[in-house]
Amino acid sequence: MSTGILTPTSVVAEPSAAVDFSRRAAASSSRIAYSRAIGALFLLGFVSYGTGFGLVTSVVGAPDFLSSISAHQLTFVLGAFLMLLNSVVDVGKGVLFFPILEKHGKRTALVYFAAMIVEVVLLAIGVLSLLMIVPLAQRGVDAGGATAEWAKAVGSLLIRSNTMAYQLAMTSLALGNVFLWALALRIRLIPPWLSVWGVLGYAIFLVGAVGEIFGVHIGLVCTIAGGLFEVVLGFWLLIKGFEPEAYGQDA
Repeated sequence: MSTGILTPTSVVAEPSAAVDFSRRAAASSSRIAYSRAIGALFLLGFVSYGTGFGLVTSVVGAPDFLSSISAHQLTFVLGAFLMLLNSVVDVGKGVLFFPILEKHGKRTALVYFAAMIVEVVLLAIGVLSLLMIVPLAQRGVDAGGATAEWAKAVGSLLIRSNTMAYQLAMTSLALGNVFLWALALRIRLIPPWLSVWGVLGYAIFLVGAVGEIFGVHIGLVCTIAGGLFEVVLGFWLLIKGFEPEAYGQDA
């Protein structure tokens, strides 16, 4: 028969269980928040750079693009801004990933963060090269004659500078992500099939970027697997999130 007497052990056990539940809830909330933030950044980066690149290309892709810059300046500048926004997004990914990766592999966390910083700097240099076309176009149109031809040559050089900066940035991005998703596969941060996709997709992406640097135009084909991975990963993290055990939360 129960006497209804509370022992010191039972009194201590109830607060302990409550504290443990509170800690689990906080860890779960942190995991979901981090997962959704990183997932959203992957999707935002994919959309912002892709849209920005499309807008810029629609202007500078014309044969005599310098003469038409003034008429499409808003489109051009908006596109450049969206491309630059991707740099902010990638810094955010590097910062948010670091504390998660550091628990399992500090060297990999540092490699990934460094790769993202290098990528961001190179992309910013490329976009700034493009923005220099705006004052260059105005000067060329105002001067006319030989100066206009000189401005056209410099404009083409600035476009090629952005292309080279982009390919170098993608080389750094792909290299960092190969390390990232290899670690994710080992610790099961996300499902193994998705990690393998990430490793292979970025490895192919790396080959494409290096090929473009050396004049072998295979970059577009090589971006398909990595690009699709980023979209799928973004939605996966928004819906499912990282695996609790790998994130550092007890199941």
